[in-house]
Amino acid sequence: MLVRLLYVSRAAEGQVTAELTESIMASARAYNLDNGITGVLCYGGDIFMQAIEGGRQEINALYSMILRDSRHCDVVLLHYEEIHERRFGGWTMGHVNLTKLNTSVVLKYSEKPELDPYSMSGKVSMALLDELMLTASVIGRA
Repeated sequence: MLVRLLYVSRAAEGQVTAELTESIMASARAYNLDNGITGVLCYGGDIFMQAIEGGRQEINALYSMILRDSRHCDVVLLHYEEIHERRFGGWTMGHVNLTKLNTSVVLKYSEKPELDPYSMSGKVSMALLDELMLTASVIGRA
């Protein structure tokens, strides 16, 4: 059974750096490839927002690892659902730098021009990810 999980977290060190992002992307791509997991990681400021999809046991195991990962704090589950097909099937882990988003895209889904997934519903966050895919904002389709 396929499931999709969306969560938000903060960088434990306070700010998302290029080194931190590369560290997370490298470990995610290797782990995800071996476990049939696909998804997208959005990052900016001190925020991570990630959607992952795959088998239920594999996604639950990965989320448990993320909860214990010292690179993340304030981890909050935004959305979890059973799915019929993958949205991110072509990516072991695509990524989006949220600080480079057009403010009008953020305002479409948020009360303020700064993206705050902690104040958004899971469905709204997934709608934002869908728009980012359609506008080719997702990169790193490895």
